[in-house]
Amino acid sequence: MKFEIVKFNELSVDDMYEIAKSRFEVFVCEQGITEEQDFDDKDKECYHIMLKENGRIVAYSRIVPKGLAYEYTSIGRVLVLESHRRKGIAQKMMKFALDFIKNNLDENIVVLSAQEYVKDMYTSVGFKVISEIYNEVNIPHVKMKIEL
Repeated sequence: MKFEIVKFNELSVDDMYEIAKSRFEVFVCEQGITEEQDFDDKDKECYHIMLKENGRIVAYSRIVPKGLAYEYTSIGRVLVLESHRRKGIAQKMMKFALDFIKNNLDENIVVLSAQEYVKDMYTSVGFKVISEIYNEVNIPHVKMKIEL
């Protein structure tokens, strides 16, 4: 399992297409998130983490630099295609992201807004819940934080 991480301007056209396809499949088709624009211009400032299989992006997330969305570095748009879930891929991707943040961005606090039903996955890699449950795009979320 080899994750790739690149800045926006290093993404190939094929990668960008596959990212958009995977994000649409999970967030719009599966979860019905249509009231928020997925392409929020933050992508241009982010690092993009991908796991590819036969040209398809089967797992993805983005690292959002400190100050762009929150006062700390954050991780967002975390997804694993339905066909690849329950294999530990999300945990491996989160550990990969956290190692990159600590070793390459020299940051030691990371926050994220987690869908409440997957908070245990984030807890398993060291995140702690720091908020009450709140609604974001009609899905229960919790704010989470880790100190590296």
